[in-house]
Amino acid sequence: MSDHPCIQSLIDTDFYKLTMQQAYLHQLPQAEGEWAFHCRSDEDLTPYLPALRANLQDLAALRLTEAEAAWLKTQAPYLSEDYLAFLRHYRFDPQRLQLTVRGDRLLIRAKGPQLLVSPLEIPVLATLSEVRNRACYPNLDEDQILAATDAKIAQLKRLASQHDLSGFRFSDFGTRRRFSFAAQQRVVARLAEALPDHFVGTSNPHLARQFGLPCVGTMAHEWLQTHQGLGYRLEQSQKAALENWIREYRGVLGVALTDVIGVDAFCRDLDFTLAQRYDGFRHDSGDPIAWGEKILARLAELDVDAAGKTLVFSDGLDFARAVAIYCHFQGRVKLSFGIGTWLMGDFAVNRPLNMVMKLVRLGGQPVAKISDSPGKTLCRDLDFLNNLMDVFAVSASTRDTVLANLAGR
Repeated sequence: MSDHPCIQSLIDTDFYKLTMQQAYLHQLPQAEGEWAFHCRSDEDLTPYLPALRANLQDLAALRLTEAEAAWLKTQAPYLSEDYLAFLRHYRFDPQRLQLTVRGDRLLIRAKGPQLLVSPLEIPVLATLSEVRNRACYPNLDEDQILAATDAKIAQLKRLASQHDLSGFRFSDFGTRRRFSFAAQQRVVARLAEALPDHFVGTSNPHLARQFGLPCVGTMAHEWLQTHQGLGYRLEQSQKAALENWIREYRGVLGVALTDVIGVDAFCRDLDFTLAQRYDGFRHDSGDPIAWGEKILARLAELDVDAAGKTLVFSDGLDFARAVAIYCHFQGRVKLSFGIGTWLMGDFAVNRPLNMVMKLVRLGGQPVAKISDSPGKTLCRDLDFLNNLMDVFAVSASTRDTVLANLAGR
């Protein structure tokens, strides 16, 4: 095992990996998924393959401790006894990962039951980020990390002197692209100490447990993508995913992700019952103001009171962008912000990787994420993508932009 493992615990991950794994266990334990890595940064990652492969082997040794299981039972009572029993026996399986090189591109794929391979996504990304950063920025130390964090804290305090931010709340969403575990640990500690009225949690259960913070997260794109390959009529797949989530959690964890097909298609699928049952909606691509206005307009059409709902923003935020969004919607709806890479990976003297690992096939069938930012669209099968856009009536302008972006990769 490495002297400095990148992943500290089975629950050193994003919390929604646990919530979705429970849903996979109960609803589709045999569904076979295929995942692929994509790096949006123009950088040759192939030199890190040996170190990455060695560090990923460490994952097999991780297991849920009884103390962690007891903490999850207390903090997340909606995680069922049978799922916690499953999690006690679950092990990451690095053998399900295929790491290769093609030219100057690092290729990473994972294949197997969603129940078993989906949890690999966050450790793979966090490990690659840390391995690469150890090589590229060996002299970036704790003092620089804390100095950069203190400058960000000072920025928020300046913004608070200019605006009423008494209701501004944000959480850490930075595990997958963190500079390192040690960096994330130190930043979380500093934020909790310096901004107790604004910093309200982390998506990382391991750090939430360590610092006594709320653990936040519900679903990711993969949950809705998975339903594209489950035999539902394609036009019913998004609605089926939203309904099956309610079936699993019965009113808790009620924040829906809206951009797997795009917010317009989501709003068409958002009927009165779903709007009533979901507590909030998460933005992860496209113009955040336009997105929020569309969600609020749809709630008004359905005669659902927006004051009781929450809009969660999580796309490429820093404090300035988050505060601008907050000021626009303040007083009309509840607001929450998830800030990731800027807090946990960007310390002024380094360049974070912009990378993802996404589900590309389910049961041998292609799946897609279209997104409200065309550059984030991910699909390996253009026939399926075109069919998906037809079925969900994606606009001609969006379709042209999506296809042009894919052609340029």
